[in-house]
Amino acid sequence: MRTVREQALAAKQAKAKLQQATTMQKNELLLEMADRLIAAEAYLMEANEKDLDNGRTNGMSTSLLDRLSLNKTRIEAMAEGLRQIADLPDPIGTVLSEIERPNGLRIEQLRVPIGVIGMIYEARPNVTVDAAGLSLKTGNAVVLRGGTAALNTNVALVGVLHGALKACNLPTDALQYVEDPDRKSVDELLTANGLVDVVIPRGGRSLIQHVVKHATVPAIETGEGICHTFLDETADPAMARNIVLNAKVQRPSVCNSLETLLIHRDFATREWPELAKYLQEAGVELRGDARAASIAHGVTPAVDEDWSTEYLDLILSVAIVDSLDEAMEHIRNYGTLHSECIVTENDEHAIRFLNEVDAAAVYHNASTRFTDGFEFGFGAEIGISTQKLHARGPMGLPALTTVQYRIHGNGQVRK
Repeated sequence: MRTVREQALAAKQAKAKLQQATTMQKNELLLEMADRLIAAEAYLMEANEKDLDNGRTNGMSTSLLDRLSLNKTRIEAMAEGLRQIADLPDPIGTVLSEIERPNGLRIEQLRVPIGVIGMIYEARPNVTVDAAGLSLKTGNAVVLRGGTAALNTNVALVGVLHGALKACNLPTDALQYVEDPDRKSVDELLTANGLVDVVIPRGGRSLIQHVVKHATVPAIETGEGICHTFLDETADPAMARNIVLNAKVQRPSVCNSLETLLIHRDFATREWPELAKYLQEAGVELRGDARAASIAHGVTPAVDEDWSTEYLDLILSVAIVDSLDEAMEHIRNYGTLHSECIVTENDEHAIRFLNEVDAAAVYHNASTRFTDGFEFGFGAEIGISTQKLHARGPMGLPALTTVQYRIHGNGQVRK
């Protein structure tokens, strides 16, 4: 087994050949990768079942098992993501600006690959494919280090993708997977200065904090999602119910799912008992403040910790508020700058919410579950950035580029 530094060096050496590939060659690679994933369905599900068996034996939670699980639909979705990436314009070489100086120098600013991307993530096999596809389309080599719980699945996926690279006569070393399960391998990747150009973590709070604390390589911080939905006094009841149920129930184990529901007191008086019943029938455990618990049956009293917890499960904290300002104050105190939503028929309230709430994605009358590269039309995403430098929100192709200035002259020298 090669060391992480050896793998990073191999990736750095491979990027030169990868960056010579034309857009057509890269798109052919992505389509080949998609076809091979579909063809390898049985092989991939067999590898995944080994990880699921290990997870069950080790007491992995239902929500984490869901994240880990592969099936026909999810494999097809990964393949479709690759096809969508192939259909998207190649950002590499795009001229962002061009100026001509009085001395005749012509200066272009254009998009170029970052170089070598390090990706650290937990038990989400789709991230393996998304990260590979986005990185290779943008001419970046990538070193992947997935969660140990998904080791068999990820190794199988990378093997299939390597087959596509070989078939397209592109360097397999441009796609590296760190198989060493020791936590030290994470730190080796975080400190591979000179070999890795940027590290992107994707996972829970402990992983993100570990990367922020220990990385010497530049890191793009992706954060946990304590996402809120606020139902104001004018919210349409049917719309509110559909949005809340979708945001909480459709896939509770992901970072863009709803964790805290804020309800204006007037709407709560009229609609909260029935909405609570719908949520409970869908299997959601409700933890509410005193007013939420007094208005609806079966609501467990919330504690302070609930407002700052990313459950990633069928658990929902609920607070009744007196105004839009109080709802936004709650979001300021407990939000993680990820995705926030207001359901309202009042345009003035909607505009205030969109303008004043600080988050990567802010919604009016739509489920936060749409904060996703696939749903945004990016084909896939390498993560959802909650920071404010370089990239923010779902990171698609442009987020994996940097800029270069190219200066054209005819003999100019500086006086």
